[in-house]
Amino acid sequence: MAPRTAAAPPRHFAAPAPDRRRAWLIMAMIVAFMVINFADKSVLGLAAVPIMEELDLSNSTYGLISSSFYFLFSVSGLLVGFVSTRISSRVLLFVMTVVWAVAQLPVLVVATVPTLMAGRILLGAAEGPAASMSMHALYKWFPPERRALPSALQIGGAALGTLIAAPVVTWLIDGFGWRSAYAVLAAVSAAWALVWWRVGHDGPYDHKHTATGTSGPRLPYRRILLTGTVLGSIASAFGAAWALSLSHAWLPAYFRTQMDMSTAASATAISVMSGFGLVLLLAVSPFVDALKSRGVSGRWSSGAAQSIAVCAAGCAMAAFPFVDASGPRLVLIALAFGGIAIAIPLHYMTTAEVVPPAQRGAVFGIVAGIGTLPGLVAPFLTGHLIDAADTPAAGYTTAFLVAGAVMLTAGAFALTAIRPERDARRLGLDTGPGPLG
Repeated sequence: MAPRTAAAPPRHFAAPAPDRRRAWLIMAMIVAFMVINFADKSVLGLAAVPIMEELDLSNSTYGLISSSFYFLFSVSGLLVGFVSTRISSRVLLFVMTVVWAVAQLPVLVVATVPTLMAGRILLGAAEGPAASMSMHALYKWFPPERRALPSALQIGGAALGTLIAAPVVTWLIDGFGWRSAYAVLAAVSAAWALVWWRVGHDGPYDHKHTATGTSGPRLPYRRILLTGTVLGSIASAFGAAWALSLSHAWLPAYFRTQMDMSTAASATAISVMSGFGLVLLLAVSPFVDALKSRGVSGRWSSGAAQSIAVCAAGCAMAAFPFVDASGPRLVLIALAFGGIAIAIPLHYMTTAEVVPPAQRGAVFGIVAGIGTLPGLVAPFLTGHLIDAADTPAAGYTTAFLVAGAVMLTAGAFALTAIRPERDARRLGLDTGPGPLG
């Protein structure tokens, strides 16, 4: 039975008309934010081979360094999510990027395992809230029925970041040494922070701008988090994050050591896969908006799309190690690591449908914090499996089979659990008749 909520305003509250130019300027800044974010994440993986050779690292040690990025990633995502209800997105994103710049500096002074880990832990703490808080900032500039394309562009910035980072960072590493990539990324992060401080502002769809001038209804977080929609969104994020963490940590090394690719060829392959993910994002987002405008429930529009994407990527992940021909194998790798791009913006969309606007930033932080936990496990587990196996190829195969199983399980659960309209009614957030899903 739906709980009683006295005079609860509808979910689609009236808001001042936004400045369209300002909205798309914020959109462009957030896309750039995500480009830098994913370039920062990718730099260790792209420099993996020279770093391992210079510092004489085992696969397990390198995997531990890679996983250290996620040591505080989820915790900071959770904490900053709650802080976002009181501090503006302008301040939060500014502080994050300043810390990104600082985190790249230790290895420029001395390159050792402790300094690599310290830099990655600090970077992970500052990047943990990045995707959820930038999405939260973006949603303040676009109404609920117009968020699919901005969401896709925001996550598209991640794919674009990898697409740009792979060739540029590889060029820096080959031409000037791997430390140069860290220095350049530090400078770029600092430059973005300065521009954002000048132009970044909260938009008219902030939770403070409701029809009544109040912050709108609030619910116990336990009730929100235990809905099938939020649990399913976390599951789809979890499955996607397992593949994403492997792509950052191990995919460049896999191309170099197991497929005998040159540095340039490996960078090109990674860029192509990122481009594939970007194309999927841009193709699916208007399709989802069209389905929603025709009255299709969130379960079958955004919910099914993200769930099926994770399941399909999981099947490709489990299959490609057993394909010998390089062409078909690369196609399956692209599906395994690029297909998950669809799921990332959509799990925010489905979550937002069952959360009061005043609590959206906090819940986004929780979903991101739990959903990205694979980053703490997957890179280190993969390194351990490679070292423990009879051959590196066998270790990689086992690691990819484990990833496929995790992704299939997560996607299947999300498909059965995500039902935004039903859960919104149970929470007393939706007063309209719409589809139950």
